[in-house]
Amino acid sequence: MIINLIAGGVDTTSVTLTWAICLLLRNPLILEKAKEELDTQVGKERCVRETDIDKLVYLQAIVKETLRLYPAGPLSAPREFSENCNLDGYDVRKGTRLILNLRKIHTDPNIWSNPLEFKPERFLTTHKDVDVRGHHFELLPFGGGRRICPGMSFGLQMVHLTLASFLHSFEILNPSSEPIDMTETFGLTNTKTTPLEILIKPRLSSNCYEIM
Repeated sequence: MIINLIAGGVDTTSVTLTWAICLLLRNPLILEKAKEELDTQVGKERCVRETDIDKLVYLQAIVKETLRLYPAGPLSAPREFSENCNLDGYDVRKGTRLILNLRKIHTDPNIWSNPLEFKPERFLTTHKDVDVRGHHFELLPFGGGRRICPGMSFGLQMVHLTLASFLHSFEILNPSSEPIDMTETFGLTNTKTTPLEILIKPRLSSNCYEIM
């Protein structure tokens, strides 16, 4: 079970990081703002530490917005009704299974303005109190309730630290003049159909890479 938990966390973490980098390359002003925050809070003489993450509020907003637009699992785990009930005028029988379309919830125009736009600032303004840990029904990338993703905390920790370290350590560029392809392949995880190809170059002092 522990191996399955770690494997599942690695898979979904890599998917989320891929989409985050794609979105940032398609939105260079947001990418620059993320790097400015990293340079202010961390500087360019050392590497990012886990203790830095709490200060990187814009980076946290980028991760939230990525999980909103591209949840690693586009559908929730199934739930089964334990008794007959009535939901908003619909009679639901005991034993009925429910699967949530998370993508639909996360892009509901009644909740999110310009729902298909990549706008991390929404989590610093209109939705600053909305979290991804299953407490808000409008954003459920890890599910919710007693059967919320058991690897959520580990996954978030890995995504924040890896993305922060990568953006802090390297300039990232699109090698093509064409926009990054955002075609998705749906399955248990929501993967990018084509491989992500990028160019990177160091942006820190050389001693930082010796430590890494």
